[in-house]
Amino acid sequence: MALLIAFTIPWFLWGDARLLLGLPLWLWWHVGWMVLASAVFWLFTRHAWGVWIVDERGEKA
Repeated sequence: MALLIAFTIPWFLWGDARLLLGLPLWLWWHVGWMVLASAVFWLFTRHAWGVWIVDERGEKA
């Protein structure tokens, strides 16, 4: 968990003025992080939504 929190902020890109497609590199880090978070949440909704909340028949546990 601490590793995930540490990588949410691009500490290693602080003070870096490089640009990629007209945007700062640190901003692309956040775009990539949000794409990754969206993909993980999408997978969660497809495979684990309702775990321990409803049983296999869709009824509340």
